[in-house]
Amino acid sequence: MKESASGKTFHVVNATLLTLIGAFMLFPFLYVFAVSFSSYKEFIQADFLIWPKEWVFDAYDYIFKSDAFIRSIFFTIYVTILGTMVNLLFTSSMGYALSRPVVGRKPVLVLVLFALLFPAGLIPTYIVVKETGLINSIWALILPVAISPFNLIVMRQFFLSIPGEVVESAVMDGATDLGIFARIVLPLSKPALAAFGLFYAVGHWNNYFGGLLYMNSPEKWPVQVVLRQLVVVNETNTLRVATETVEQMPPPETIQMAALLVATVPILIVYPFLQKHFAKGVMLGAVKG
Repeated sequence: MKESASGKTFHVVNATLLTLIGAFMLFPFLYVFAVSFSSYKEFIQADFLIWPKEWVFDAYDYIFKSDAFIRSIFFTIYVTILGTMVNLLFTSSMGYALSRPVVGRKPVLVLVLFALLFPAGLIPTYIVVKETGLINSIWALILPVAISPFNLIVMRQFFLSIPGEVVESAVMDGATDLGIFARIVLPLSKPALAAFGLFYAVGHWNNYFGGLLYMNSPEKWPVQVVLRQLVVVNETNTLRVATETVEQMPPPETIQMAALLVATVPILIVYPFLQKHFAKGVMLGAVKG
């Protein structure tokens, strides 16, 4: 079927607009990249950097010598992996339970909807974390956000879309609910798990408020808290590189941009491995004709 002239015009305009939007979104990343590798003289003289003329690695050498920054990176990776596993375990298991005809399903679902519409807020959450003894513990960054009500509801809808005949045949073969969940439902839920896993992982990686609120020890600061000290508070001594004097330190601006780039790259590396399932997962809950 031949495409009409109006259809071609629409595609051209659409592609042009998306290209311009993509370029505008790419400029800040190019600026961060260029400043992190540029010399201080070039940074001062240039109005806007997109590509460094002279490659300088002093800022990266400085932050990779910092025990505080490296420790925060590994701590955040650990929190992200452990937290995402807890999120997926709790969300998938509870979503599957709410999709089955179990006793008390409707009251629990009402509570989930209530939590979605009326979040607890900062003060009640902090009181619960404090009274349970989780302050300055890694679990303070994981357990309060173990289940997202929205993700739970969408996951439940996904489980409801699995043909009932599959579950019924497994029951006739003598499979238990746990066996059905582990051997049949979860393998069929790879797109959903990949999509929600990526959402949860990005949330853990970018979470700085939890670390700022619950972590009293700087040794347990996530990388986003360290970045806040560098970029917002402008405390470059947070990195505490003992081998460098103040005169030997790279300019604070290049240190900030280098730290931003290093902290952004790990979460970007994860996306290509989940892209195949992510495209299917983002359509969960969509209206189908």
